[in-house]
Amino acid sequence: MMQNVQNVGNQLRKGLASVFSGRQYRKSTSRTEKTDGTMADGEEYRNPTEVQMSQLVLPCHTNQRGELSVGQLLKWIDTTACLSAERHAGCPCVTASMDDIYFEHTIRVGQVVNIKAKVNRAFNSSMEVGIQVASEDTCSEKQWSVCKALATFVAHRELSKVKLKQITPRTEEEKTEHSVAAERRRMRLVYADTIKDLLANCAIQYDLESRDCSHVVPAEKTRVESVELVLPPHANHQGNTFGGQIMAWMENVATIAASRLCRAHPTLKAIEMFHFRGPSQVGDRLVLKAIVNNAFKHSMEVGVCVEAYRQEAEAHRRHINSAFMTFVVLDPNDQPQMLPWIRPQPGDGERRYREASARRKIRLDRKYIVSCKQDEMPLSVPWDPSNQVYLSYNNISSLKMLAAKNNWALSAEINQVSLYTLEDDKYLSFHMEMLVNVDAAHAFVLLSDLRRRPEWDKHYRNVELVQQVDEDDAIYHVISPTLGNDPKPQDFVILASRRKPCDQGDPYIIALRSVTLPTHPETPEYRRGETLCSGFCLWREGDQMTKVSYYNQATSGFLNYVTTNVAGLSLEFYNTFKACEKFLLDNRNDLAPSLQTL
Repeated sequence: MMQNVQNVGNQLRKGLASVFSGRQYRKSTSRTEKTDGTMADGEEYRNPTEVQMSQLVLPCHTNQRGELSVGQLLKWIDTTACLSAERHAGCPCVTASMDDIYFEHTIRVGQVVNIKAKVNRAFNSSMEVGIQVASEDTCSEKQWSVCKALATFVAHRELSKVKLKQITPRTEEEKTEHSVAAERRRMRLVYADTIKDLLANCAIQYDLESRDCSHVVPAEKTRVESVELVLPPHANHQGNTFGGQIMAWMENVATIAASRLCRAHPTLKAIEMFHFRGPSQVGDRLVLKAIVNNAFKHSMEVGVCVEAYRQEAEAHRRHINSAFMTFVVLDPNDQPQMLPWIRPQPGDGERRYREASARRKIRLDRKYIVSCKQDEMPLSVPWDPSNQVYLSYNNISSLKMLAAKNNWALSAEINQVSLYTLEDDKYLSFHMEMLVNVDAAHAFVLLSDLRRRPEWDKHYRNVELVQQVDEDDAIYHVISPTLGNDPKPQDFVILASRRKPCDQGDPYIIALRSVTLPTHPETPEYRRGETLCSGFCLWREGDQMTKVSYYNQATSGFLNYVTTNVAGLSLEFYNTFKACEKFLLDNRNDLAPSLQTL
């Protein structure tokens, strides 16, 4: 069932055209709606929560380099996203958090900024809004992607509790974003604890050997403090300060702090995920503090803190927000310049210095694992405590995105067990589906423990639990039988991630992908195998009935081993899947202790 379906290899290279002949079928869609969002009668589909904003960049919007101020861009982003959230909620909404933002291009005066926002998914009283920002040169008609952002907004009514209506995704893109939004929400809820754990366990490496330490700047010289009075133009119709306005003020003091280190005009490249810890209203005084925490070879991290108070006599200030922003200094060729070394102050300054180094590693891991395209990642990604949360996120999200694709082609059906195939770029994916008379939670417990996989899957000869990372993630070492004339059996190091449903109608998820571990390197005894994306989605189809769907995404290197004789391939999958059904039915009454933990 893993990539070890290579047992059908004795039928190698027999008529590749038979699977791929379904290309035209796979590209066809229903009469009412196509996967690109257009309607059959030519009418273009548009998400009902979508809001678009276009702004001409004027000199008053720019910085000293004639580029759009990131603070101004953040205000426009927040406004557009808020309008989208309120369109769905039908009531006022406030910004709760903003995920990491990586700025790919700057925007110059005279260009047009196009911002598009739509609600990806609604939960109880909060919703995730996806934002896309592009710049446009109206003279040359060229367009550039500037950044993508994900914001969380909370609906707020004065006299009644908010219960948001659910989003119904229609296009493949909407289905994917809707599905993955639940996993992103899970990451946000544990974000603070995750950062704390990673900072405590992350090994910090300094690059002083490649630095020019002759130029040292004391961190205290970069400290900035500023105060802002919240006036009606800074607030929404409920009197709450716009989140984008606060972010703009934060960007302003952070830029000043960065300038004091480099004695040049820095460029903001990234903003780390942050949460608004409390509200701010008209009449508040906001105190913004910024300091350079650490400077690396070509980038620096600036920490910003926002506190609020109402009257000068108040002794206690409310913590509104904290953020970490990454700046670089670009030369005339837009290449990053080397930065001076910073000397931290004893005590808290040294703590911030160390934490900034750890955050940098975490930030790079997160950007690489979460943000990069799937086909740009190696099959096996190194696992360590600093990236475990993001590998788990990518593991679950990859399977959800594979399951959400629309163009699966039915290749065979045997006794109500269906085999689907999907040709997508350089991948050939398989999807098996059947109904089993067992509760979904029972099936979830049985299938998520890979140590029991050899009981029904002959492609798993032996499974060892290497590490129980947490309640939902575990790493296994799997040994499979020899294949054909290959004298060596294969082995796999697999991260298994499981998730319970977020909302009614969501599936149980069991996702598998290869990782590398220093404790389990390749050995001459086995031929190391890899799996990119595979696993189960389990949908509850009524009382004691579950739709079991298995997915496997095969890489181009695997295609040589896969027969496209549909009958032979289907029979191999069918026999394994029926063994899985028997396993679930035989063990469905032995799970009372395990189910208590779900």
